[in-house]
Formats: sequence, structure tokens, C-alpha cells
Amino acid sequence: MNAPLSRREFLKASGALIVTAAGPAFIGEALAQTAAGAKPPLVPTELDSWVAITPDGRVTAFFGKMDMGQSLDIAIAQIVADELDVAVDKVDVVMGDTALTCNQGGASGSTGIQSGARPLRNAAAEARRLLVHSASQKLGLPAEQLRVDDGVVSAVSDPAKKASYAELIGGRHFHHQVEWNKQIGNAMDIKVQANPKSPSEYRIVGKSLTRRDLPGKVYRTEKYVTDISLPKMLHARVIRCARAACTVAGIDESSIKRVKGARVVREKDFVAVVADHEWDAVRASRMLKISWNEIKKDPFPPMAEIYDHIRKAPVVKREDAVKKGDLEGAFKTAAKVVEAEYEWPFQSHASMGPGCSVADVRADGVTVWTGSQKPHFVQTGVARLLGVPPEKVRAIWVAGPGSYGRNDAGDAALDAALLSKLTGRPVRVQGMRSDGIAWDPKGPASVHRGRAAFDASGKVIGYEFISKGFSRRNIDTNESDPRDSLAGMSIGLPPKPSIDFGVPAEAYGFDSKLLAWEVIPPLLDASSPLRSSHLRDPVGPQIQFGSEQFIDELAIAAGEDPVAFRLKYLSAPRDAAVIKAAAEKAGWQPRQAPRAARSGDVLSGRGIAYAQRNGTLVAVVAEIEVERKSGRIWGKKFTVAHDCGLIINPEGLRYTIEGNVVQGLSRTLFEEVRFDREKVTSVDWLSYPILEIRDAPEAIEVVLINRPEIAPSGAGEPSIRVVPAAVANAFFDATGVRLRRAPLTPERVKAALARA
Repeated sequence: MNAPLSRREFLKASGALIVTAAGPAFIGEALAQTAAGAKPPLVPTELDSWVAITPDGRVTAFFGKMDMGQSLDIAIAQIVADELDVAVDKVDVVMGDTALTCNQGGASGSTGIQSGARPLRNAAAEARRLLVHSASQKLGLPAEQLRVDDGVVSAVSDPAKKASYAELIGGRHFHHQVEWNKQIGNAMDIKVQANPKSPSEYRIVGKSLTRRDLPGKVYRTEKYVTDISLPKMLHARVIRCARAACTVAGIDESSIKRVKGARVVREKDFVAVVADHEWDAVRASRMLKISWNEIKKDPFPPMAEIYDHIRKAPVVKREDAVKKGDLEGAFKTAAKVVEAEYEWPFQSHASMGPGCSVADVRADGVTVWTGSQKPHFVQTGVARLLGVPPEKVRAIWVAGPGSYGRNDAGDAALDAALLSKLTGRPVRVQGMRSDGIAWDPKGPASVHRGRAAFDASGKVIGYEFISKGFSRRNIDTNESDPRDSLAGMSIGLPPKPSIDFGVPAEAYGFDSKLLAWEVIPPLLDASSPLRSSHLRDPVGPQIQFGSEQFIDELAIAAGEDPVAFRLKYLSAPRDAAVIKAAAEKAGWQPRQAPRAARSGDVLSGRGIAYAQRNGTLVAVVAEIEVERKSGRIWGKKFTVAHDCGLIINPEGLRYTIEGNVVQGLSRTLFEEVRFDREKVTSVDWLSYPILEIRDAPEAIEVVLINRPEIAPSGAGEPSIRVVPAAVANAFFDATGVRLRRAPLTPERVKAALARA
């Protein structure tokens, strides 16, 4: 961890020999080339870039994403092991290092298995084909008369005739070209001559295997990004104005002269202090006197007026994502119209620790250690910021304090790179707690409007749902462009916002239907603590918080059970199946009105919500208790039905779903960025509370629907998007009162019950 390692050095140190071949020339020309020292480049068209074999027969898979604790490491190992016919404990997975892996987009959109595993699966299948071909030549038998068991190729008729993968490679490189789809990021894929196995042939995929990162976390033997240390490394703290919309007027560098070795580093409005010891950097950052120019008075509206601001703000872009039927006619002829609005706040990533990164900018190259979930894009962003070729930058992913979207880790990486360039020494940047929560990109605030038309028989004949809010990508979802970083903005790079939001992901078959979104201008163009970007399941929880509550409201208006109402309008079998599975497992009792047992201090209720996400279907039943006097909501039990196609690792999938539920419950009940006219004021765990142990569910039951015939889709985010609506619907069932503004805090609960 303490020094850069080239791909060649990695392979040498680990004894890895790249698995490549050239069809019939497997033992011919390509072998001669490697004997002469030829080494294939790290490009997607080389099989070498994806998989390797060591002299003792171990396998190394080079994975251009990373595992943030969701069992992705072991799942990739399972896939590769199955295709190569080796034991899974012989497969090592290298992740998130730009010198060793291709740019598969990092952790993004729950695509680790859905997209990220495809090239590895194809590469492993192709490597097996080439090795069997080599064994065929060595043993003098046709390939169809050979079998592979744990990395040993043998004759079906005579097991004594055999050759191991290690023997077949013999310590040399073998070059072999594969077909690349010319896509960078999540969509990257390769085509090969080999046919990967069918699910019926899997021996390892589908088994519950334990995560590999747990011992290192439990026994504290795994290095985190905060542990990276280099010789002659400086520690830095970046200093930003206490309020938004500021530029630097002047700096009194003498104000830190009492801190030995501390000094100021400035580039335009980018200001930091560096020192040989971290505590000296902290002390100096607190002592440094800076005068600021306020370039805009009251850059933010009062927090209490944020939703009115959203409603009244001009629309800079609108998209009608789903539009069918005669909606206007449906509302003109409606016997009854139901309308409702739902409100969702800005939310912070609130990672368990602030962003941290180490950068070493040298004349011969740049190395950055980062906790960002997208190190390949950190590589690009650092190269652009410093004005060097991307191939001169190496970004190494090291586990950080959490991510799940565009948090402050990317900003820390570019801060560190800029400071290393300016100081000529390796620099470690780490924020304070207030930096992480106040200045990380936020999930956007939004308002959601639902409107539905019923005919005289109680059928929904028109349905409209429109979301309006700040763009979900006011800054981009990765760090590849310095204009999207605080460092870049501070040195004067112009912002480049993207304008988009989203609509409910569901399959309700209303005859006339409109799903649309509208985006309003950002509160500030640049350097804003309320800049918005991706937070886990970008805009999914807030949209479904509104749309799945609204579906419940329509069920009640129609006098129908919420489960039966959903099934009545769903035409997609898989969608209906997850709702039925969750309801059955939870022992759902049909009701046409809320339970609303309003006697006693503790009220209980159940609610359901369902959604799609990128091919994954999920439904959840929430069982909650509401304490009337305190206003506390306890999410007591959650029952989740989950269909993500083929299941790779059931145990890992369950843990991932449980993590979604817990974080989703935290965002539903507690999390809200607070701000005044000038700044974010929720900067610690008191002002930005999150779920604590006492608030965790008593039970989370998971129903996994395995569909081997369907390619696996994502699980990192789908189940979080249904939790807020399920809890809100359960609250209505318990109290007969709707809470349409998140989070469902005790203060809002008590106020709502007092009005009931």
C-alpha cells in the first residue's frame, strides 16, 4: 500500500502468469514472442487484461469495479471459478486499480454483477477453452475427450493422462485478442469464441459463500485509505468559507506562525494548510485568519420555504418519460379525482468518516490512493486537473468510510492531487466531520405531485405523477471532470451541470398515464454545499416515497385492499410475483381501510410498496410501531421479496438487502440536511442524526426469487427505494393519518396526530 506497484511487478510478486493464447498458435508464435519479453498492454482487447494463472495453478481475476462490502468480491470469484473449473478459494480478485484493471465504471448503478461480471465470465470461459486446446495438443487427444477438474485437464477415458493449468502455461505469457465493444465504464464488454456455461452446469454459482473482507475489518488487519502513509508526506486540511458564495479577499499567513512547520498553500480561491503532522495541520486550519468576499447575499431560501421555492421555481427542463392514452379526456369525464403532493429533503451521504486521499505527484507520474468508488474516473479527473496524460496517473482504490454514490471522497482525491503538485511532496488530505456532512454532494430535494381519475365504477381511468426538483446531477456522478470538483471550482473552472431527474419505475397498466419530471435551477452555480448528485439509488427513494404512497391512497379511495389494488393494475408477471411473495411471507391480512387502532400509546400498522430498478423487482412489507406520546416510529419488521434474475451468492444477496433496508429506514425517519440562508447547519451526528442500534428492525425476512433463466441484475440499490413508502403506508395503517413529508420525525408525527 505504501508504494506504487506496476502490473509487471504485481504479476512477478504474485507469481502470476497471464492466460492468453492465439488459437492454433497457442504453442507457437505467441509463445516465442513472450519468451522474447513481449508483454501485452492493459487494454480490453487483450485477454491478459482480465484473467491470469499463477505457477501453482491459482487464478487472478482483474475486476475494474470494487466491492464496498456487498459480497461482490466473492461473487466474481464464484463466476470465474465456475467458468474455469477451479475451486473458488483458488481465485483471487484484484479490484479498482487503474494500473491493473480496465475501466468498468467503478461501483455504479448496482451494475457490479449485472454488467461488471460479464467480461470476467467471458474471459474465464475463453481462458478455459484455450487451456483445453493446449492440453489437447499436449495429450494428443481431441478437446471433446477431455474434462477439467480443479484446474487439471485430463482424459475422460484415462484420468492418468492429465496436465494442470500451471503446467500448460509454463511460466510464460500467451497473447490472445478478444473483441471489445468499444464502451468504457458500466457498458464495457468483450466477445470471445468460447461459450460460457449454462446455469444448469454451475457448481459454485448459487452457493452461499462468506465475504472475504470480513476478517480484515473485524481484526483491523485491512488497510483503509486513512491508513496510507508515504515517506516525506504532508498532511493537509482544505479550508472553505463558513458560508456559501465566497471568494478569498486576503490571508494572514502570520496567524499560524506558532504552528511549527505549518504553511499556507493557495491557488486562487483554493486554500489549504499543510504540515508534517496531522494535528499541526488541524491546529493551523483553525488558527488561520482569512477574510472573505461575499459574492451573493442570502444564497439560499429559508429552509422552511424550500418546497415552496421548488414549486414556484422555473422549469429548465421537463421530460415526459411515459405518456399514453387520453389523459385530458379521462380527467374531464372522471367521477372522482384524487390528488396529493409529497416532499423529500436534501440528504447527505453522511459517511462514517470524512473523505480522505493521498496523492504523490512526481515528474515521472502521479499516484493517488482514493476511497472513491470510481478510481478510473479519479485517474481521468486528476490528469485533467494537473494537465498530464491519463496514462501518467495511477489511481488505487482503498476501502474508505463508505460511499454509495458521489460523496466527498472524489473531492478529497482532487484536493490531494492539486496540493501535491503545488507543494512538490506527497500529500494526505482528510476532512473533518463537518467537511464531510456539510460539503459532500447532496441527494436533491424535490416535490412530487400525484393525480388520478376514477370512473363511476371505481376504476382508475387516468393517472399522472410528476416529480419536480433539483437535478440529480447538478455535478456529475464521478470525478472525471475537475469542473465537478470543489478544487476545480475554487481555481475558477466553470461548472458543467447535467439536467435530469426520474420517474417511478413500475408496471401499472392504467389506460391513460403520464409519468414526467421537471428540473429547476440550482441554488448556486458553483461551490455550493447544496450541490446535488447521486446518493444511493439516485432519486429512487423520493420518487417511490410519493408514487407508492399515492397508489395506496388510490386503493383506499377505491375501497380496495392495497395489495389487491396493485395486483389488479399490474400486467407484468414478475412484478406481481414479488408483491404476492412479500404479502404471503408477511402474512398480509387484506383491508380496505386503515387498521387505525387508535387506543393506547403504541399504535401498530403494516404497509407495502413495490418497485422496479434496472431489471430487478422488489416488494417490501413494513411493520411499524408508533409511540403516540414521543412521536417515535419503530420499523419493527420488514419482509422483502427480491427478484434479480440468476442469484450468484444467496447469503451475500441477503446481507445486501438488509443493508438497503437499514439505510432506507434511516433516510425515512431521520435524515434531512438543515441549512440557513448562508450555509448548511447540519454538520455532525447531532444535527444530522442517523439510525442507531435501538432503531434497527427486530427482524428482516428476505424471500429470494431465483430465476436462473434470466441474466442477473443489480441488488445494491433496488430494495432501498421501497422502504420509505412502505413505512409511510404502515404509518397510515396505524394512525389513519398521512405523512407526505420526509423524514417522518417525532415532531412531525406528533403534529400530525394532534391535527387528526
